[in-house]
Amino acid sequence: MTQDPARKASEQPLPGGDFRLFVTRLSYQLLISLGLVENPLTRQASANLDNARMLLDDLRMLKEKTAGNLEPDEQAYLDKLVEDLSRHYAAKLGE
Repeated sequence: MTQDPARKASEQPLPGGDFRLFVTRLSYQLLISLGLVENPLTRQASANLDNARMLLDDLRMLKEKTAGNLEPDEQAYLDKLVEDLSRHYAAKLGE
């Protein structure tokens, strides 16, 4: 899918249907919820640990439900994301 440089970003088609992109979007939302990344809407970084926990639970559930059905690189990517984000979440809880 190529983007037309003459069109505004809001007019470009949104990508979808890619597993790695899907879990990356979830992890980005989790990083925002942890307050580690600035929220693009509020332009502030603030933690919402309940939301972060929910997103982490969703990623863990996705990992469990897709076990054995992913390509090896997809599985490794998901495993690494869950591991890293779990560590960030635990660190935030310990603050």
